[in-house]
Amino acid sequence: MQQTSDQYDAVIKICRDLFQKKMKDYGSAWRILRLPSLTDQIFIKAQRIRGLQENEVRKVDEDERSEFIGIINYAIMALIQLDKGVVEQPDLSDNQALALYDKHTAKTKSLMEDKNHDYGEAWRDMRVSSLTDLILQKLLRVKQIEDNKGKTLVSEGIDANYQDMVNYAVFALIHLNEDSE
Repeated sequence: MQQTSDQYDAVIKICRDLFQKKMKDYGSAWRILRLPSLTDQIFIKAQRIRGLQENEVRKVDEDERSEFIGIINYAIMALIQLDKGVVEQPDLSDNQALALYDKHTAKTKSLMEDKNHDYGEAWRDMRVSSLTDLILQKLLRVKQIEDNKGKTLVSEGIDANYQDMVNYAVFALIHLNEDSE
């Protein structure tokens, strides 16, 4: 499981580096996004990945990797929004945003480590397409919870679903990196 931890950290480093660069370009403009908007952004990326996996012809020269990175970063933004609330104007400095990013990726990695222990790294035997489908399923669950005004009867909350999306996307990126080696 140490290999998984190291690979996880390497993927998150790539995602964090992109997040940091976009913070330099755009600031924290994303702080005005409501959760359904972030969910929809993730949904668009997951649908595109599924399309890339199913279609032989690509009209835009990007692969799945950039979309999985986008899923991770948008899901972390959603976790920050759940934590801090939505604002009318950007309100975070680069350092504040990165500290929150680190907080939520650490918490999400800890969840992965706990589940990975219990499931015995079952994700390693999964296909990237299955991980994509699981992300889409989580998105549909989140949309339903959002439509229910955040209330659930017996299910985990929105935050756990976003964390699972991050972890599935990290696993997919690990698989894609291993396949290209």
